[in-house]
Amino acid sequence: MTNMSNTKAYAALAAKTPLVPYRILRRPPGPGEVQLEILYCGICHSDLHSVHDDWEATRFPSVPGHEIIGRVSALGEGVTKFAVGDVAGIGCIIGCCGECISCKEELEQYCEQGFLGTFNSPINDTEHTLGGYSERIVVPARYALHVRHPTGQLAGAAPLLCAGITVYSPLRMWGVGPGKKIGVVGMGGLGHMAVKFASALGAEVVLFTSSTEKMADAKRFGATECCLSTDKESMTRYANQLDFVLNTVSASHNLDTYLRLLKRDGTQVLVGAPAEPHTGPRVFNLLFRRRRIAGSLIGSIRETQEMLDFSATHGITAEIELIKIADINDAFARMERNEVHYRFVIDMESLRQDQTA
Repeated sequence: MTNMSNTKAYAALAAKTPLVPYRILRRPPGPGEVQLEILYCGICHSDLHSVHDDWEATRFPSVPGHEIIGRVSALGEGVTKFAVGDVAGIGCIIGCCGECISCKEELEQYCEQGFLGTFNSPINDTEHTLGGYSERIVVPARYALHVRHPTGQLAGAAPLLCAGITVYSPLRMWGVGPGKKIGVVGMGGLGHMAVKFASALGAEVVLFTSSTEKMADAKRFGATECCLSTDKESMTRYANQLDFVLNTVSASHNLDTYLRLLKRDGTQVLVGAPAEPHTGPRVFNLLFRRRRIAGSLIGSIRETQEMLDFSATHGITAEIELIKIADINDAFARMERNEVHYRFVIDMESLRQDQTA
């Protein structure tokens, strides 16, 4: 335990219990590692699922958080990628096997041994990773990212480390850009980022949403058109019109609804993960237009750095509500009621000042 630092955090101690102040031990950075004092941490739906043990795989105590913006405070031996004082980001991945074909092709998110997650991943028989709802974190420098947004945009940049890269990666993979007309399904934390990125990439963007209240926001974020997904007549107008559909919805629904909107050779990519299976597709909706359904998982370290640089150049951040760490359980409850537009971010200075932690 020599040189281990006693670090403030918030943790869930058991499934479906409130997060509470908790102390964890952080070791100093070893060779090739970097230590960050965390400035902001975004709240992802996977944080909520994890502390509720919805996937029956949570290791307790659970300290969530993988949308991390921090300032480099210490460097391990041999680190030249960063200097003390730099602003850096940490996303979902802090390790991989490095040997499989996916890792060698810099696609760590598809590591055949399973990547090491920023929180809730086993380190050994008794330890697991503890995430960004804490004062500081130590990770291999290879998995830390340069953040070049101005200081005033850093809180809004935090959700880029998960929500941002989750939609940016498939947009780039499927060549979304000028001359393409695409659909974005859903206008939550992922969907609003997808509209911003697709528009900045030069595509014509149609938002499909069940909420008319979000249409004005979608236009402000760059959507050229909006369609109420519950209106059959409006949906019919887009049949066979789109080159690509990015489906961000995490609730179970019929995939044929959006498959029919694709032109020949169009692709619907799923990035939402429902608890219950989707219905569809009807095979003929695939056969007669040579359409495809695909999935995409977050993004690689290389892609994430590209996305952060693109975002800084184009002034792209998430739409956020900044909260104090003491309000985390209320934020989780509001997420369950879909009462956030569009992402919560924790101001981690509130943790340092929290006298109960």
